[in-house]
Amino acid sequence: MSTETMEARIDRLESIEEIRQLAGKYALSLDMRDLDAHVGLFAPDIRVGREKTGRAHLKAWVDDTLRHQFTGTSHHIGQHIIEFIDADHAVGVVYSKNEHETGPEWVIMQMLYWDDYERVDGRWVFRRRLPCYWYATDLNRVPVGDMKMRWPGREPYSGTFHDLFPSWKSFWANPQQDKDLLPQVAEPAPLEQFLNRMRGDTPPPKIRVR
Repeated sequence: MSTETMEARIDRLESIEEIRQLAGKYALSLDMRDLDAHVGLFAPDIRVGREKTGRAHLKAWVDDTLRHQFTGTSHHIGQHIIEFIDADHAVGVVYSKNEHETGPEWVIMQMLYWDDYERVDGRWVFRRRLPCYWYATDLNRVPVGDMKMRWPGREPYSGTFHDLFPSWKSFWANPQQDKDLLPQVAEPAPLEQFLNRMRGDTPPPKIRVR
């Protein structure tokens, strides 16, 4: 039985819902181009690039990106896993299926975000969002084969969709065992350790800017 107090358990449930709302608010504010609402979802001292911090710098970067790369966008949020480090810090994984109008092409994308969340002045915000892309391609071109990131006017390149989790490479590197032998099965991850168990000590991948 959990040793948490009733107040702590209620706070945990309310925090989960508030964090889930962050992902939906991120998508809506981005697609509707409400940049003040958008950057307000991030920590006040959010890091932008290597040397800049703050919501004003983030707003300038998002504004430039949206004006010069996309006419319109639509972000569709999928499953969302949230695990707590402590009462005011959490991590999460969010799937996202996106559409982009970019010049003469309609680019579809599959990706996930690795998120770091923090409660600042009583509100949950993004401390960091790490976008990991699987594919991006025009609606009329299927993204089979290598180099699945295929933006108009750019050379194709590989995304980092699987790079956070070592199980992907391990699965393909190890041949299937004898079907007559049952495989070993690890114990389930402890509570709040599912993502950490899957990720292990894998460092964050380097993300190419679109």
